[in-house]
Amino acid sequence: MPASNLNPAANAAQTITVELPQNPYNISIANGNLATIGTAMQNPQLKLGRKVLVVSNPTIFKHYGQIVVAAIEAAGFSVNSCILPAGERYKTPASIQKIHDAALEMRLERSSTMVALGGGVIGDMTGFAAATWLRGINVIQVPTSLLAMVDSSIGGKTGVNHPKGKNLIGAFHQPKLVVIDPTVLKTLPAREFRAGMAEVIKYGVNWDKALFEHMEAAKRLDQLRYVSEALLNTIITHSCQAKAVVVAKDEKESGLREILNYGHTIGHAVESLTGYRVVNHGEGVGIGMVAAGEIAVEMGWWSREECDRQNILIEKCHLPTRLPAIIDISAVVPKLQTDKKVKAGKVRFVLPKQIGTVAVTDQVTPEIIQPVLQQLASA
Repeated sequence: MPASNLNPAANAAQTITVELPQNPYNISIANGNLATIGTAMQNPQLKLGRKVLVVSNPTIFKHYGQIVVAAIEAAGFSVNSCILPAGERYKTPASIQKIHDAALEMRLERSSTMVALGGGVIGDMTGFAAATWLRGINVIQVPTSLLAMVDSSIGGKTGVNHPKGKNLIGAFHQPKLVVIDPTVLKTLPAREFRAGMAEVIKYGVNWDKALFEHMEAAKRLDQLRYVSEALLNTIITHSCQAKAVVVAKDEKESGLREILNYGHTIGHAVESLTGYRVVNHGEGVGIGMVAAGEIAVEMGWWSREECDRQNILIEKCHLPTRLPAIIDISAVVPKLQTDKKVKAGKVRFVLPKQIGTVAVTDQVTPEIIQPVLQQLASA
């Protein structure tokens, strides 16, 4: 079902199924979901063993760790926790070893479960640790950032960064369940909320025109307090449905799923070239979407009018639309060659054709890219 067919009520609980042939799973969206996660884990169809390792970071665990651990323990599970430093720069093999050390100490078995309580970084690392412990154990994603709720917690992409590139080390490992509790966004910093909105705009451009128009109609999108509960629910459910449909059609990114990389090609390069310290992932995607849009206009794929609509929406979310001043523009094109989406030595770009429709091409040359980067260079 296309995401635009959803019309959820503001407070209604939603269940979206990722219809994979081998490992289908549900995305549960409801206020108060954290307190009932233990009950959800008791579902016999999940076949979860009694040992559970909750992986989080200090800030998130302080806010929500006690609620989640208590809920899981009340359901009869034995729970330990592993707390990792927050931030993209800690998304490394060294952090995976810490999770593995905790798994060994707890004697996790093949029926055991890791629970990722946090944003995209925690979700990616926990998923990868689960994929590689005993050749694969259960993982449940409990995203606490908007970006993780609408994107990274769904679809089974897991991994860590290599010093030379983002997400170069990883595995596909689908979760058993995704548990989304929108109320946790109340403690999310405004910058992280804006980062999540970049991924939502991505869905609007690459898949769901109705979602794009919902956001266009909003007066402000830069902070949660300006977003109505009805609009927030639309944002989350439409985005999750879009991701679920695409992943179900192409689990391991051999075709259609590539469209989910819209804005990520140059976005990942910007993150890497700034050492994962200057821009966060969503900000990188925002810059990447502006660049991809301008490239599409330059190549005659997209109208100037629709490109401007996209850029205005990105600016409405107070996301950056210019390259950071510290970036050496001449380093961007070579960095693209380390992107995991390169095929036969050619960089693959996702480019818009109209709002709601994109296509993938390997025909974007450095001669096209370089002037766009110059255009986006910070003054």
